[in-house]
Amino acid sequence: MGTKTKEIRNQSKMYDRVQNLMRYVNEDSLMEAHRRQSGRKAPGADGETKDSYGENASENIRGLVSRMKTFSYRPQAVRRAYIPKANGKLRPLGIPAYEDKLVQSVMSDVLTEVYEPRFLDCSYGFRPNRSAHDAVRLINQTAMTRKVNYVLEADIKSFFDNVDHKWMVKFLEHDIADKNFLRYIVRFLKAGVMEGTEILDSDKGCPQGGLVSPVLANVYLHYVLDLWFERYVKKNLSGEVYYVRYADDFVFMLQYEKDAGKLMAELPPRLAKFGLELAEDKTRILPFGRWKGTKESFDFLGFTFINTKTRTGKYRVGVISSAKKLKAKRQAVKEWLRGRLTEPIALTMETLRRKVEGHYNYYGVSGNYEALRKFTWYVRFTTYRMFNRRDQKGKMKLDCFSRIWDYYMGSPTIRVDIWRWNQMAS
Repeated sequence: MGTKTKEIRNQSKMYDRVQNLMRYVNEDSLMEAHRRQSGRKAPGADGETKDSYGENASENIRGLVSRMKTFSYRPQAVRRAYIPKANGKLRPLGIPAYEDKLVQSVMSDVLTEVYEPRFLDCSYGFRPNRSAHDAVRLINQTAMTRKVNYVLEADIKSFFDNVDHKWMVKFLEHDIADKNFLRYIVRFLKAGVMEGTEILDSDKGCPQGGLVSPVLANVYLHYVLDLWFERYVKKNLSGEVYYVRYADDFVFMLQYEKDAGKLMAELPPRLAKFGLELAEDKTRILPFGRWKGTKESFDFLGFTFINTKTRTGKYRVGVISSAKKLKAKRQAVKEWLRGRLTEPIALTMETLRRKVEGHYNYYGVSGNYEALRKFTWYVRFTTYRMFNRRDQKGKMKLDCFSRIWDYYMGSPTIRVDIWRWNQMAS
């Protein structure tokens, strides 16, 4: 969208409500969204792919814009698929029709420009130039340098399935004056879900997998939690309190236990007002911090935060791979290797290298080298066993495997410095 994004952002900074947003959903922006789409994504209910749509992309997009102008364009129901979670349960994922992906992509870009000047620094998920590592770094630095004695870790139960459409529209109307733009947001929310061949109506929820869903989730929680914390919570507790949110996962860090108890009591009715509920099994208060030094720990974004010490005996917050996530990662690698028994070794090793590199890129944070080393050892051992099972003439010698491994795989390295102080933590 180029300079158009600056126009939207500047308008958002200058005025309480932004107008004329639908003009940014045009042939140029939709064609750009088409070029950005991955050709490897699963098709939605329409069965359309990037390649098939791209055979007549200009004509198709021209027709799409024409239908949008006359309001004859209606999003199709999202095709529901399920992906396994670490706890053995299944996570529902919505796959939109191809044209819906294009429109959602552009509308997501527009919403991002509207809300980036309005969102608060406490939120990190699905925002430009912000990452999970930034949130982890902030928690680490806050617990290390502020008066933190207690942590309230919380999780919203099935957040994306329980977003209230009426409240969502109210929040959007507070900032956006373009009725046509909001009209299409509502259509996406109410498009329904396709389970097999059955279409289920949607009276609440925001389908995971939709390109516009992440920014809509941030808008919802901006009003439900972020502003509430900034304008009410901070002013009504007696001690220091800090808050970090990544999508629907969030933690509070507090000075006093009584403040933590008060906040714990006020969270359920606050969420209930907007149709949300705390996941009780993932919500608790625990002593944590420099002056507590307990063995208590908490998980956030796949990491476990622990109280520990440096080699010289000074207090330090340790950030290590979550045991639950690590177990799931190991199992995923094991299952994947089982399916590679007849595949070429070179292709298997090259793909495995990318998988392990991705693991290093996320979990390679300051102080987590030992967990990386153990994960690498497990992958190496499991790969060696797989190569031996595929060889009918005899076992592969260890020195031969080591040469193959060393050729493709690098050593585990720390990729992200979460000990470095930055402005976001100040």
